[in-house]
Amino acid sequence: MTVRGLLISAASALVLAACATTEVDYQGEGEGFVGPGVRVQATLETPSVGTGGGEDAADDPAIWMFDAPVTVGTTATPGFVVGTDKKAGLYVYGLDGSVLQFMPEGLLNNVDAVDGLSIGGRPQLVLGASDRTPGRTGVSLYSFDPGAGAGNGVAAWGAISTDVVEPYGFCFARRGTEVHAILVGHEGEVRQWVLTVAPDGGPAAQEVRRFDIGTISEGCVADEATNALYLGEENVGVWRYGLDPASGDARTLVQGIQPDVLVADAEGLTIIADGAARYMIGSSQGDSAFPVWRIDGAAPVYVGRFVVEAGVVDAVTGTDGLAALGGPVGPFPEGLIVIQDDVNDIGTQNFKYVDWRAVKAALGL
Repeated sequence: MTVRGLLISAASALVLAACATTEVDYQGEGEGFVGPGVRVQATLETPSVGTGGGEDAADDPAIWMFDAPVTVGTTATPGFVVGTDKKAGLYVYGLDGSVLQFMPEGLLNNVDAVDGLSIGGRPQLVLGASDRTPGRTGVSLYSFDPGAGAGNGVAAWGAISTDVVEPYGFCFARRGTEVHAILVGHEGEVRQWVLTVAPDGGPAAQEVRRFDIGTISEGCVADEATNALYLGEENVGVWRYGLDPASGDARTLVQGIQPDVLVADAEGLTIIADGAARYMIGSSQGDSAFPVWRIDGAAPVYVGRFVVEAGVVDAVTGTDGLAALGGPVGPFPEGLIVIQDDVNDIGTQNFKYVDWRAVKAALGL
């Protein structure tokens, strides 16, 4: 589907006005099944990903804002969204949902972004994606130079090789000055590396931890402020591990699979900062809802869940991956959530943009 030609400010106002704290009725189990949760609406959406034929293709996004506007191709933007078509490659989207760049990179599944590394003496934004392409399974790495001018774009940088047979989840983390890359395999294998720049300008990765979650897993997000690593075991629940490699495989169950809270599959995880508060948002794929926990205290506290109903754009169902970023994100003054939509109303799968203010208002945060 193409991006709706509506003013974002007007659409955002409509989203906020449409928020309610009523529960969504069950719509029957099966595809499109929606469980309870407060109602919000998406403001806009991206075009459909290129893979058609009813295939499960769009998967996981990441959001980044820069200190100063950057140029992707010929388009100036204060930030962008990256998202995977897990059958074809990597998209770079504008904050209005438009496609700024597409890289035909193969079977990329989950993507994340991090700063803190310089390549060739220039600070770079680094992107990493779990890669299931035969012959190169591991983590594919990309770089973006915020200081470059017109014609600039995301470029291939290198890869991290691994013994994980089927890479699934992926996330970056910062620990002081270190950049950590964390891969989750389909069967729950976890590999954690410290990522640096080699003397030749390519990536260098030192493995610092490995452990097994137990069964099929994917969701991955790190909270550096509390030294926590959250991982989703799809048919079990969400676990909290230590981010410090020395913590080994010690863990605490944050939330088990439970009706009306987290319904299998437990899929993507993301964190959004809202002033001093930080919240983790998950994807309860089994009933197309999004549980939210406040995580800046001693232990995560469940605060409710939301669903994304039809409004300016169609509803969101069966979400694999999602990303959130707090603070001003272009036209979203307090933050943005980008969510993969499994069943788009026209065309193939895509990504929906949800104003964080809508979720806050609906949940009373």
